[in-house]
Amino acid sequence: MNIFSKLLIIVMSIVLLSSCFSNFFGDGPPRIMKNITTKNAIPRSEPLSKYGNGDEKGYYEVRGKRYKVMPSARGYKAKGIASWYGTKFHGRYTSNREIYNIYAMTAAHKTLPLPSYVEVRNLTNNKTIIVRVNDRGPFIDDRLIDLSYAAALKLDIVKNGTAQVEIRTVTEKNDDLDKNIDEDAYIQIGAFEKKENAYDYLALLKDNKFNSANVRKEYNWLKPLSPTYKVQIGPIKNKKQHNELLSRLRKIGVYQTKIVTN
Repeated sequence: MNIFSKLLIIVMSIVLLSSCFSNFFGDGPPRIMKNITTKNAIPRSEPLSKYGNGDEKGYYEVRGKRYKVMPSARGYKAKGIASWYGTKFHGRYTSNREIYNIYAMTAAHKTLPLPSYVEVRNLTNNKTIIVRVNDRGPFIDDRLIDLSYAAALKLDIVKNGTAQVEIRTVTEKNDDLDKNIDEDAYIQIGAFEKKENAYDYLALLKDNKFNSANVRKEYNWLKPLSPTYKVQIGPIKNKKQHNELLSRLRKIGVYQTKIVTN
């Protein structure tokens, strides 16, 4: 083996080791950058999480400092620094015992009740997003909110790492919900171009006792040979039944749904 080959092996080994240590100790975006098409979180009326909301008086402690969880998120508004957290925490538990997913529109906040929904506006570029708060933090300096990678990407703060933002809580709008339920509504879980993907989702729902789940094939006159397969649950007759189904769906990790009428 000549000297050049030996030097090449040494350099490559250093690069690999550096990469491994960076990945182990650091945080950041995924190695393979995906085209993020995640939509804003949809505000829902949800019960408080069993975990992550402090003791019976709402207190919890981190690094010797006590924090008090707000009794309600209604009307909350604040300005401060937003940061984001990525691959180091991907797949780990959040404070309310959900799984952190860097591609979901979620966030961490020190005192908002879990879960809450907030609109985040980047004061530099005026871009806005809506995220679901399901974690605690950030516990660094005076930062206000920690965004998921997907949320930070949509707000255009990944490169800089932080940004000045304004956040405010948003709540579920029930006007259309009440009107549509009166007309026999369905909860739509998703719409798929591939038939097998829709039926895989249907199987998951059936396995979890969603007996009224079904797949509806819908044709579009612009693409008559390419139907859309819509996974739905229903019909549902009232808001109480709707909320019960949403609660059960959240337990199996389904959050993004909408009301439709067929």
